[in-house]
Amino acid sequence: MQTPHEKLTAFSQLEHLTRRHFLSKCGLGLGALWFAGQTGRAWGAAAPLVKDPANPLAAMPPPFSPRVKRVIYLHMAGAPSQHELFDYKPELQKLNGKECPQEFLEGKQFAFIQGTPKMLGPQFSFQQHGQSGAWVSERLPHFSSMVDEVCFIKSMHTDQFNHGPAQLLVHTGTQNPGAPSIGAWATYGLGTENQNLPGFIVLTSGGRNPDAGKSVWGAGYLPSVYQGVQCRSEGEPVLYLDNPPGISRNLRRRSLDTLDRLNQRIAKEVGDPETVTRIAQYEMAFRMQTHATDAFDLRQEPESMHQLYGTQPGRESFANNCLLARRLAERGVRFIQLFHWGWDSHGASASEAINKGFIDRCNEVDQPMTALLKDLKQRGMLDDTLVVWGGEFGRTPMLENRGGNEMAFIGRDHNPGAFTIWMAGGGVKPGLTYGETDPIGYEAVKDRVSVHDLHATLMHLLGIDHEMFTFTSQGANQRLTNITKTGTKVITGILA
Repeated sequence: MQTPHEKLTAFSQLEHLTRRHFLSKCGLGLGALWFAGQTGRAWGAAAPLVKDPANPLAAMPPPFSPRVKRVIYLHMAGAPSQHELFDYKPELQKLNGKECPQEFLEGKQFAFIQGTPKMLGPQFSFQQHGQSGAWVSERLPHFSSMVDEVCFIKSMHTDQFNHGPAQLLVHTGTQNPGAPSIGAWATYGLGTENQNLPGFIVLTSGGRNPDAGKSVWGAGYLPSVYQGVQCRSEGEPVLYLDNPPGISRNLRRRSLDTLDRLNQRIAKEVGDPETVTRIAQYEMAFRMQTHATDAFDLRQEPESMHQLYGTQPGRESFANNCLLARRLAERGVRFIQLFHWGWDSHGASASEAINKGFIDRCNEVDQPMTALLKDLKQRGMLDDTLVVWGGEFGRTPMLENRGGNEMAFIGRDHNPGAFTIWMAGGGVKPGLTYGETDPIGYEAVKDRVSVHDLHATLMHLLGIDHEMFTFTSQGANQRLTNITKTGTKVITGILA
């Protein structure tokens, strides 16, 4: 006869018999299919990527020699106008105020333009800078001093003209939710050098998250440990990271040890690798109490650094996030992503006007992003760090006329046909301008670069073949560069 303890144990075992248990135990091959779906195949059919659930972020060598160790991606959410920053078009200035030719409108989709809009020339003056002679507008006076360290890609294009889908495409390779972001892929494939901090950290500024929400730094169908960890530049780096009142670090350690023993028991009974991964995440959170607090303490920086970046410790700002990005990079974080919201310059209000809100956004990012490049360079870190800057699409060469009416403020509509990004650091040619748009900056016409080409190049610089780097999900070997797209290529013309 069973004792009460034996009955309780038997009931507990039955309680944990799940569909996962059935799939792993049945003899019809479903267990093997489940395992393949969980582990994925990263370097091709002959070499499955095996991850240790107890240490999922352990650093792993890439298949071939990488150009960079880490990436800092600066995304300007809302899509900054290339016409007011980098893509100087004197021909567009000549057309300013004239009705847009019908040939530019036929077959096009716009978010808000209706009828026949007027052409809109550059709203700010441009000059050439540095030995490379790169054109930069007067709105970025600090950045103009660093153009010889930068590789401009002026021929970016996309097939999405609304913010949410376009941001998802830029960061996950598909316009649909549910796919892993670039940072998740990078940390899944390579792990991270610092086991006391997340391998993929996200910092936001501008008052709001991107239109696509947190999906742009999600893990999708990859294990959840690889999603971006959103941190803050004010207060606790991560909410609830500090111990609550009355809870000491020793008590927290004892509590985790007890929880660890319970989870280890469940892991042995059920065989779910996600349980072991959760244990690793709890341990990471405990270590972060010390190491994240240290990494995010901008007060440790000398006054010269605060003057260089324009930072104000204790406040949420793009400047603070740029300085934090350098501190995280030097601590071995693999992928650091900054999102700065507010670049949607339709002209529907002063905050969205090119002659008001756009100027404010430029002032917010000009000094900090320049300081980040200078700081990385003087520390010798730019050689093995890749910095990427850009939005999700470009802006039209036409003046927005929402509802077909003249608007009170100056603005431009969405334009998927052409936009500019820049890259700097290890593996890319400094002082290079790659690709061209037509005479009015409407369409990319020379050395066109798709979003998937950009992803393939980022993976290449990290030492990964984008075609071989896959994960089995929904019955197919999924990849960042999208299995449904053909012709994706590494942008060899920008490689150093």
